[in-house]
Amino acid sequence: MTKINITKASGEQEPFDESKLRRSLKGAGAADEIVDSVVKAVMGKLVEGMSTRKIYREAFKQLSAESQRAAGRYKLKEAILELGPTGFPFERFIAKILDRSGFETEVGVKVQGDCISHEIDVIAVKDDQYYIVECKFHNKKENRCNVQVPLYIQSRFLDVKNNWTKQPGHAGKEHSGYVVTNTRFTTDALAYGECVGLNLLSWDYPKNDGLKDRIGRLNLHPITCLSSLTKAEKNLLTNKGIVLTVQLYESTNVLKEIGLDQRKANRVIKEAKAICSYHSNNL
Repeated sequence: MTKINITKASGEQEPFDESKLRRSLKGAGAADEIVDSVVKAVMGKLVEGMSTRKIYREAFKQLSAESQRAAGRYKLKEAILELGPTGFPFERFIAKILDRSGFETEVGVKVQGDCISHEIDVIAVKDDQYYIVECKFHNKKENRCNVQVPLYIQSRFLDVKNNWTKQPGHAGKEHSGYVVTNTRFTTDALAYGECVGLNLLSWDYPKNDGLKDRIGRLNLHPITCLSSLTKAEKNLLTNKGIVLTVQLYESTNVLKEIGLDQRKANRVIKEAKAICSYHSNNL
Protein backbone atom coordinates (compact mmCIF):
# COMPACT_ATOMS: atom_id res chain seq x y z
CA MET A 1 0.00 0.00 0.00
CA THR A 2 1.27 3.51 -0.82
CA LYS A 3 2.21 5.45 2.32
CA ILE A 4 -0.53 7.87 3.35
CA ASN A 5 0.12 10.64 5.85
CA ILE A 6 -2.60 11.43 8.35
CA THR A 7 -3.08 14.55 10.49
CA LYS A 8 -3.09 14.30 14.28
CA ALA A 9 -5.17 16.56 16.52
CA SER A 10 -2.04 18.66 17.15
CA GLY A 11 -1.75 19.35 13.42
CA GLU A 12 1.34 17.18 13.12
CA GLN A 13 1.38 14.63 10.31
CA GLU A 14 2.56 11.04 10.46
CA PRO A 15 2.23 7.93 8.28
CA PHE A 16 -0.95 5.93 8.83
CA ASP A 17 -0.15 2.85 10.95
CA GLU A 18 -2.55 -0.02 10.33
CA SER A 19 -1.21 -1.93 13.33
CA LYS A 20 -2.32 0.85 15.73
CA LEU A 21 -5.86 0.65 14.43
CA ARG A 22 -5.85 -3.12 14.72
CA ARG A 23 -4.57 -2.97 18.32
CA SER A 24 -7.24 -0.50 19.37
CA LEU A 25 -9.99 -2.61 17.81
CA LYS A 26 -8.65 -5.79 19.40
CA GLY A 27 -8.34 -4.00 22.73
CA ALA A 28 -12.03 -3.12 22.51
CA GLY A 29 -12.84 -6.82 22.22
CA ALA A 30 -13.58 -7.03 18.50
CA ALA A 31 -13.20 -10.51 17.00
CA ASP A 32 -10.50 -11.03 14.37
CA GLU A 33 -12.94 -11.12 11.48
CA ILE A 34 -14.56 -7.88 12.65
CA VAL A 35 -11.15 -6.24 12.99
CA ASP A 36 -10.31 -7.27 9.42
CA SER A 37 -13.62 -5.93 8.16
CA VAL A 38 -13.32 -2.56 9.93
CA VAL A 39 -9.68 -2.07 8.90
CA LYS A 40 -10.52 -2.86 5.28
CA ALA A 41 -13.39 -0.34 5.30
CA VAL A 42 -11.27 2.38 6.91
CA MET A 43 -8.34 1.86 4.57
CA GLY A 44 -10.69 2.06 1.63
CA LYS A 45 -11.56 5.62 2.63
CA LEU A 46 -8.09 6.88 3.55
CA VAL A 47 -6.89 9.97 1.73
CA GLU A 48 -3.72 12.03 2.11
CA GLY A 49 -3.90 14.32 5.15
CA MET A 50 -7.05 12.70 6.59
CA SER A 51 -7.48 13.62 10.27
CA THR A 52 -7.24 11.04 13.02
CA ARG A 53 -10.66 12.29 14.14
CA LYS A 54 -12.24 11.29 10.81
CA ILE A 55 -10.45 7.94 10.90
CA TYR A 56 -11.81 7.30 14.40
CA ARG A 57 -15.34 8.22 13.33
CA GLU A 58 -15.19 5.91 10.32
CA ALA A 59 -13.83 3.04 12.41
CA PHE A 60 -16.48 3.61 15.07
CA LYS A 61 -19.27 3.68 12.48
CA GLN A 62 -18.10 0.41 10.94
CA LEU A 63 -17.55 -1.21 14.33
CA SER A 64 -21.00 -0.15 15.57
CA ALA A 65 -22.57 -2.01 12.64
CA GLU A 66 -20.66 -5.17 13.61
CA SER A 67 -20.58 -5.16 17.43
CA GLN A 68 -22.31 -2.72 19.77
CA ARG A 69 -20.31 -4.10 22.68
CA ALA A 70 -16.93 -3.53 21.04
CA ALA A 71 -18.01 -0.12 19.72
CA GLY A 72 -18.93 1.05 23.22
CA ARG A 73 -15.52 0.06 24.54
CA TYR A 74 -13.71 1.44 21.49
CA LYS A 75 -15.05 4.95 22.15
CA LEU A 76 -13.71 5.09 25.74
CA LYS A 77 -11.46 8.12 25.24
CA GLU A 78 -14.22 10.04 23.47
CA ALA A 79 -16.73 8.94 26.09
CA ILE A 80 -14.64 10.43 28.89
CA LEU A 81 -14.42 13.69 26.96
CA GLU A 82 -18.22 13.62 26.82
CA LEU A 83 -18.33 13.75 30.62
CA GLY A 84 -17.64 17.52 30.24
CA PRO A 85 -17.89 20.39 29.71
CA THR A 86 -17.30 20.88 33.46
CA GLY A 87 -14.88 18.74 35.42
CA PHE A 88 -17.34 17.66 38.12
CA PRO A 89 -18.67 14.51 36.37
CA PHE A 90 -15.04 13.44 35.82
CA GLU A 91 -14.34 13.91 39.53
CA ARG A 92 -17.33 11.68 40.30
CA PHE A 93 -16.11 9.15 37.76
CA ILE A 94 -12.64 8.99 39.37
CA ALA A 95 -14.22 8.71 42.83
CA LYS A 96 -16.33 5.76 41.65
CA ILE A 97 -13.25 4.00 40.28
CA LEU A 98 -11.57 4.46 43.67
CA ASP A 99 -14.74 3.25 45.43
CA ARG A 100 -14.65 0.05 43.38
CA SER A 101 -10.96 -0.33 44.28
CA GLY A 102 -11.76 -0.51 47.98
CA PHE A 103 -11.47 3.15 48.97
CA GLU A 104 -13.98 5.28 50.82
CA THR A 105 -14.30 8.57 48.97
CA GLU A 106 -15.70 12.07 49.32
CA VAL A 107 -16.04 14.50 46.42
CA GLY A 108 -15.60 18.27 46.65
CA VAL A 109 -14.33 18.42 50.23
CA LYS A 110 -13.11 21.55 52.00
CA VAL A 111 -10.00 20.61 53.98
CA GLN A 112 -7.99 22.73 56.38
CA GLY A 113 -4.30 22.91 55.63
CA ASP A 114 -1.51 24.17 57.86
CA CYS A 115 -1.78 27.64 56.32
CA ILE A 116 -5.11 27.90 54.47
CA SER A 117 -8.17 25.80 53.62
CA HIS A 118 -8.42 23.96 50.30
CA GLU A 119 -11.26 22.63 48.13
CA ILE A 120 -10.14 19.08 47.29
CA ASP A 121 -11.69 17.22 44.36
CA VAL A 122 -11.58 13.74 45.94
CA ILE A 123 -10.46 12.45 49.33
CA ALA A 124 -9.87 8.68 49.25
CA VAL A 125 -9.15 6.54 52.32
CA LYS A 126 -8.32 2.84 52.62
CA ASP A 127 -6.84 1.36 55.79
CA ASP A 128 -3.83 3.60 56.60
CA GLN A 129 -3.74 5.23 53.16
CA TYR A 130 -5.02 8.77 52.72
CA TYR A 131 -5.10 10.21 49.20
CA ILE A 132 -5.68 13.81 48.22
CA VAL A 133 -6.80 13.58 44.58
CA GLU A 134 -7.00 16.49 42.16
CA CYS A 135 -8.71 15.87 38.82
CA LYS A 136 -7.74 17.85 35.74
CA PHE A 137 -10.35 17.39 33.04
CA HIS A 138 -9.77 18.52 29.45
CA ASN A 139 -12.46 18.86 26.78
CA LYS A 140 -9.92 18.26 24.00
CA LYS A 141 -7.71 15.18 23.96
CA GLU A 142 -4.75 17.10 22.52
CA ASN A 143 -4.58 19.28 25.65
CA ARG A 144 -1.80 18.45 28.11
CA CYS A 145 -1.20 19.02 31.81
CA ASN A 146 1.99 21.03 32.00
CA VAL A 147 4.41 21.20 34.93
CA GLN A 148 2.52 24.07 36.59
CA VAL A 149 -0.29 21.63 37.48
CA PRO A 150 1.75 19.20 39.65
CA LEU A 151 3.76 22.14 41.07
CA TYR A 152 0.55 23.74 42.30
CA ILE A 153 -1.03 20.49 43.51
CA GLN A 154 2.11 19.45 45.37
CA SER A 155 2.12 22.70 47.36
CA ARG A 156 -1.56 22.22 48.27
CA PHE A 157 -0.96 18.59 49.22
CA LEU A 158 1.96 19.48 51.51
CA ASP A 159 -0.11 22.16 53.27
CA VAL A 160 -2.90 19.64 53.97
CA LYS A 161 -0.45 16.88 54.90
CA ASN A 162 1.32 19.13 57.40
CA ASN A 163 -1.99 19.75 59.14
CA TRP A 164 -3.19 16.16 58.98
CA THR A 165 -0.03 14.69 60.50
CA LYS A 166 -0.60 16.85 63.60
CA GLN A 167 -4.06 15.35 64.14
CA PRO A 168 -4.62 12.51 66.65
CA GLY A 169 -4.32 9.07 65.04
CA HIS A 170 -2.52 10.26 61.91
CA ALA A 171 1.06 9.63 63.02
CA GLY A 172 1.29 6.21 61.37
CA LYS A 173 -0.83 7.01 58.34
CA GLU A 174 0.41 7.22 54.75
CA HIS A 175 -0.53 10.51 53.08
CA SER A 176 -0.17 10.83 49.31
CA GLY A 177 -1.02 13.37 46.66
CA TYR A 178 -2.52 12.41 43.30
CA VAL A 179 -3.17 14.25 40.06
CA VAL A 180 -5.49 12.54 37.57
CA THR A 181 -6.14 13.74 34.03
CA ASN A 182 -8.11 12.30 31.13
CA THR A 183 -5.41 13.33 28.64
CA ARG A 184 -1.62 13.34 29.16
CA PHE A 185 1.11 15.08 31.12
CA THR A 186 4.05 16.91 29.57
CA THR A 187 7.54 15.46 30.00
CA ASP A 188 8.42 18.10 32.61
CA ALA A 189 5.24 17.36 34.57
CA LEU A 190 6.10 13.65 34.68
CA ALA A 191 9.69 14.38 35.71
CA TYR A 192 8.58 16.68 38.51
CA GLY A 193 5.96 14.25 39.80
CA GLU A 194 8.51 11.43 39.92
CA CYS A 195 11.09 13.66 41.62
CA VAL A 196 8.84 14.80 44.50
CA GLY A 197 6.83 11.57 44.85
CA LEU A 198 3.54 12.99 43.60
CA ASN A 199 1.38 10.30 42.00
CA LEU A 200 0.33 11.05 38.42
CA LEU A 201 -2.37 9.18 36.50
CA SER A 202 -3.21 9.97 32.88
CA TRP A 203 -4.79 8.24 29.91
CA ASP A 204 -1.76 5.97 29.42
CA TYR A 205 0.53 6.73 32.38
CA PRO A 206 1.92 4.87 34.28
CA LYS A 207 2.63 2.40 31.50
CA ASN A 208 0.17 -0.52 31.59
CA ASP A 209 -1.54 1.06 34.61
CA GLY A 210 -2.96 4.26 33.15
CA LEU A 211 -6.56 5.36 33.32
CA LYS A 212 -7.59 3.29 30.28
CA ASP A 213 -5.93 0.18 31.78
CA ARG A 214 -7.67 0.56 35.13
CA ILE A 215 -11.05 1.14 33.53
CA GLY A 216 -10.56 -1.98 31.42
CA ARG A 217 -9.44 -4.18 34.31
CA LEU A 218 -12.27 -3.07 36.58
CA ASN A 219 -14.88 -2.92 33.79
CA LEU A 220 -15.90 0.54 34.94
CA HIS A 221 -16.86 2.27 31.71
CA PRO A 222 -18.62 5.65 31.81
CA ILE A 223 -22.27 5.85 30.79
CA THR A 224 -21.20 8.09 27.91
CA CYS A 225 -19.99 4.91 26.16
CA LEU A 226 -23.63 3.95 25.58
CA SER A 227 -25.16 4.66 22.19
CA SER A 228 -28.65 3.72 23.41
CA LEU A 229 -28.84 6.86 25.57
CA THR A 230 -29.21 10.41 24.28
CA LYS A 231 -26.93 13.19 25.48
CA ALA A 232 -29.79 14.69 27.49
CA GLU A 233 -30.46 11.33 29.20
CA LYS A 234 -26.78 10.94 30.03
CA ASN A 235 -26.79 14.41 31.58
CA LEU A 236 -29.82 13.52 33.70
CA LEU A 237 -28.08 10.40 34.96
CA THR A 238 -24.84 12.24 35.68
CA ASN A 239 -26.78 14.80 37.72
CA LYS A 240 -28.05 11.89 39.82
CA GLY A 241 -24.50 10.67 40.43
CA ILE A 242 -24.75 7.82 37.90
CA VAL A 243 -21.51 7.84 35.91
CA LEU A 244 -20.72 4.13 35.44
CA THR A 245 -22.48 1.70 33.11
CA VAL A 246 -22.45 -0.92 35.86
CA GLN A 247 -24.58 1.37 38.03
CA LEU A 248 -27.41 1.15 35.51
CA TYR A 249 -28.09 -2.52 36.08
CA GLU A 250 -27.34 -2.32 39.79
CA SER A 251 -30.00 0.39 40.21
CA THR A 252 -32.45 -0.16 37.35
CA ASN A 253 -35.07 2.20 38.81
CA VAL A 254 -32.90 5.18 37.96
CA LEU A 255 -33.74 4.76 34.26
CA LYS A 256 -37.44 4.99 35.06
CA GLU A 257 -36.75 8.05 37.21
CA ILE A 258 -35.34 9.94 34.20
CA GLY A 259 -38.39 9.05 32.08
CA LEU A 260 -37.36 5.97 30.11
CA ASP A 261 -40.06 3.44 29.31
CA GLN A 262 -39.40 -0.22 30.09
CA ARG A 263 -38.58 -1.14 26.50
CA LYS A 264 -35.85 1.46 26.18
CA ALA A 265 -34.59 0.78 29.72
CA ASN A 266 -34.16 -2.89 28.80
CA ARG A 267 -32.20 -1.91 25.69
CA VAL A 268 -29.92 0.37 27.72
CA ILE A 269 -29.30 -2.28 30.37
CA LYS A 270 -28.56 -4.87 27.69
CA GLU A 271 -25.94 -2.60 26.12
CA ALA A 272 -24.47 -1.72 29.53
CA LYS A 273 -24.07 -5.38 30.44
CA ALA A 274 -22.49 -6.15 27.07
CA ILE A 275 -19.89 -3.40 27.45
CA CYS A 276 -19.03 -4.56 30.96
CA SER A 277 -18.93 -8.26 30.14
CA TYR A 278 -15.77 -8.40 28.05
CA HIS A 279 -12.43 -8.83 29.80
CA SER A 280 -9.20 -8.03 28.01
CA ASN A 281 -5.55 -7.65 28.98
CA ASN A 282 -4.95 -5.54 25.89
CA LEU A 283 -6.79 -2.43 27.05
